Amino acid sequence: MEQAAEQLRAQITGGAWPIGTKLPGETTLAASLGVGRSTVREAIRALAGEGLLQPRQGSGVFVLAADPKTDLAAHLRKASVGDVYEVRMMIETRAARLAARRRTEADVAALEAALERRTRAARRTDQEFIDADIALHTAVVAAAANPVLTALFEQFVPALREGLTELVTALGRADENLGHTAHAALVAAVVEGNADRAEAVMAEEIALTPLRRVS
Repeated sequence: MEQAAEQLRAQITGGAWPIGTKLPGETTLAASLGVGRSTVREAIRALAGEGLLQPRQGSGVFVLAADPKTDLAAHLRKASVGDVYEVRMMIETRAARLAARRRTEADVAALEAALERRTRAARRTDQEFIDADIALHTAVVAAAANPVLTALFEQFVPALREGLTELVTALGRADENLGHTAHAALVAAVVEGNADRAEAVMAEEIALTPLRRVS
């Protein structure tokens, strides 16, 4: 299937079928690609997932775009730390506000445990500290109780981890750079249900990150 999909992709991106064109039927495509009809169907599904093709019930399959769409993970791998943190600001400040409004007893316990873990990790390895820092921010997003927001944040985690690793490695983890006070204030605001305070603390904490080189 992958070989068939690659051939179709190359033909579409190469201009063999302009946008809006209806592809030949499965039998014709199967013959031209040297594969079976089931393989053609799988290849079409794969290219539809990339945003290149659009199957229309009763009408056929049409070319939707000439270039595969790039998923969020791919964008994040190429993005600068500054770009990632700009979008992180948008996501996490709103998440903090929602978390303060929606947190449950289970969320409170998770947040307090994550904060304690982060504090302990400050005296351990860089990787433990980074893992604990991300875990705390993940707990805040989870407390917002929005599965779409949670899924979106999960896409950011690899980029955040890479950025934090570079920053912590470069500057170390001196006590004044750990951000414990800000993180403790964030957790307290969410636990207390103070949405304005939670959003403001999160915004301040993230805004200082590029300057302090630690989250």
